[in-house]
Amino acid sequence: MTVTLRPAGSADLLPVGALHQRSRVAAYSSFLPAEALADPTPEAMGEYWVQRWTWERADHVMTVAERNGTLAGFSYLGPDDEGDPATGLLNAIHLEPTERGRGVGRALMVDALNNMRTRGWRRAVLWVLRDNTPARHFYERGGWHPTGQQRDEMIGRTHTPQLRYTRPL
Repeated sequence: MTVTLRPAGSADLLPVGALHQRSRVAAYSSFLPAEALADPTPEAMGEYWVQRWTWERADHVMTVAERNGTLAGFSYLGPDDEGDPATGLLNAIHLEPTERGRGVGRALMVDALNNMRTRGWRRAVLWVLRDNTPARHFYERGGWHPTGQQRDEMIGRTHTPQLRYTRPL
């Protein structure tokens, strides 16, 4: 039951999108309405990643995790969205729902933090949905702390409050 991490390639993006959609539904369905999670479809989420990767691959890193050759999760990181050159942003860690609690998320987080250090960033930040208590606990166990900053984003037609977390690298 070996988990391996590797840099993502263009052939990974459609499967990553489908996994991302399954992960969102599994992680957010306890606090978001089903209609908010119905879109995008797994195919549309894959196309989203194809487009995003086209524009961001020069300064972002996507890592995929595989268990026995099957996609188990991914992480995505890049420069801070607020422009601080000493800070990296962990944009996402998403897992196949059956992989939750099996160490894949932790491996992806450790890898992401190492990638950030390699890029010379001294601090890491992320945004997490306020009501996603399991994710908040996961990040807090990993040394992340809320900054007090909040923002409101839309998932479907539902407002979703988000909290900013940080940790030193």
